[in-house]
Formats: sequence, structure tokens, C-alpha cells
Amino acid sequence: MTMGDEAGKWLPVSQFPLRRVADRGRGWYRGDCHVHSVASHGGELTPAELAAGARAAGLDFLATTEHNSAETHGAWSRHTGNDLLVILGQEVVTRTGHWLALGVRPDQVVDWRYGVRDNRVDGRLEEVHRAGGLCVAAHPHVPYASGTFMYPYQGFDVVEVWDGPWRSDVPWQADNEAALAEWGRSLAAEIHQGRWRPAIGNSDTHLEGQIGTPHTVVLADELSVEAILAGVRAGRSWIAASHAVGLSFTVSAGDRSAGIGEQLKIGDELAVVRVDVRGVPCGTVSLHTERGKVCSESLPDTGSGTVEWQISAEESAFIRTEVRDVKGHMAALSNPVVLA
Repeated sequence: MTMGDEAGKWLPVSQFPLRRVADRGRGWYRGDCHVHSVASHGGELTPAELAAGARAAGLDFLATTEHNSAETHGAWSRHTGNDLLVILGQEVVTRTGHWLALGVRPDQVVDWRYGVRDNRVDGRLEEVHRAGGLCVAAHPHVPYASGTFMYPYQGFDVVEVWDGPWRSDVPWQADNEAALAEWGRSLAAEIHQGRWRPAIGNSDTHLEGQIGTPHTVVLADELSVEAILAGVRAGRSWIAASHAVGLSFTVSAGDRSAGIGEQLKIGDELAVVRVDVRGVPCGTVSLHTERGKVCSESLPDTGSGTVEWQISAEESAFIRTEVRDVKGHMAALSNPVVLA
């Protein structure tokens, strides 16, 4: 069996990208987990062009997520190296919503021929989980047939709250504000129940110049499929509009501290929240808890600044941050730090 990479070039499907990039230890890695090539409807780029675009955007990894297909899985080994990890995946396009299967086996195609009334999605999620993969509810609020997500989030590991540009006038633009609000409202109840679903952001690339806008920045033990997916699953991640945006978000009490996606036991103490931002000139940093927005401060025209705040576990079971640019569009968005 063979499949196409670029016009006139063919590669045996038996060759697949490595699942680990050597000599890349613990650190923050930038990646885009929702990327399409010419093998998907509306896609205009080859795997080679996508790989080049990922490198130009400062990414360390990407996930190939063709529509209901594993056609390009074998092509990617030609375009990886010691600077780019490729995660095999699929956008599962069902009749009542789309979802991403990340970390699937080479050549694995997840069935998509069902809708919410068929009660079949749970079995497909289990299939991906058995393969060690991750299931993402994709662009839950989009204005086109089949795209609006009608399944319950139960069973999904992650929610894509930021898909493509934060806002645009194209008719297929995802309503990111609605997706973020829905996810944000669910956090408090889920954290109190001991299980919350992290947020992720991806470009949903189909055309040149889209990759990495936005992307997810993940704290992982190494640059490997297993470590990246583990970091995403645990919520040790934040979302960036571009490589130019930097974010550090920590909560400290005494000699203890926790970062994004981690838990900090503070008891009756007051904890200090610290946000460090770069790359967002004249932007706004806000802090959010189960009581809503509790703090908002402006950044200087240099785009770099620090915001500090105090909080107790009695006030909220979590805190997270958002950074918006001068137009009000999202520039960075964190998963929460959990307080106990």
C-alpha cells in the first residue's frame, strides 16, 4: 500500500515517524494538535509544507488530524527530525460534532459513522484510550452543519476552547468566546468532584500561514508522544496566540509553589498568585476563579509585565489567567492551578 505526500512522490505506509525526539528533556514545548493537509477537505498544504510552517512558527510538535483518514500517517517520517515531533491522529467528523483522536496507532482509523442518538461515541473513545491516545472535543461552537458539538463532555479528556483565530469574519469561524465560557463555568463543579477537563488551543490549519495560530504550550518530561499527551491530559499547559507570546503562572504559599495544572495545598494561608507576560503590547491580564473575574491589570506598551494577587482556598478551588491584546482578542490562556 502506498500513499501520496507531494504530487508525484510516493512513500510506503510502513514508514512512520518516531514517537520520541532524542535528547529533549523536561521543558515547555509548543505544539499544534489540529492540522490538516491536502488529504482533508479544504486542505491546501502538503506534509512537507506543514512541517516547514511548524518550524517557522517556532513549534516543537504537531498532530496530523486528517478528516476520517490515516492517509498521511506514513508521509511524516520524511519531515521530522531532532527539532519536530509528529503525533499521529485523526479528526473524527461525525454527524453531530467533531473530535480529535490523538496518539492513535499507525494506520488506525476511528469510525465516524454515527450521531449523538446512536450511543456509539463512548465505544470509539474507549478504542482510542486503549491505544494510549487522547480524545479532544473539537471546536464545540461552530456555525455549520455537523460541526456543533452535541455529545456530553463525559469521556473526553480535553476541550478545544480556542480553534483558529480568536475572532474573524469568515462564516466557519468557531465561537471561541462561547467555548471558553462553557468550559470556564464547568471548572468549579468538576474540580470539586475531583476530575476536571483541561483546555487546549489549536489552529485547525487548512491553508498557508495558519499553523500555530494558536498553539498549546505543554510542560512535558521529554519531547515524545507519550510525554506530550500526558502533559495535555494533566492540564500542564497554556495556549498562545503565537510564539512571540510568553507566559509564566504560579501560585505560592510559604516555601511551596505550584504551576499550571498542579495543585497547591494552602489550608488557611493566603497564597500569592504571580503572572509574568511578554509579547502583548498594551494588553490586559485578568485572573479568574469560581467567583468569575477577580482582577484585571493593563500591560505597558513593551508588552511585558508582572501581576500579583492574593487568594485563599476558601475563596475558590482554583485560579487561572487570561491575557488579551489591545483589540480584546485572546493572546494567552492558562489552565488552572487547583487550590486545597
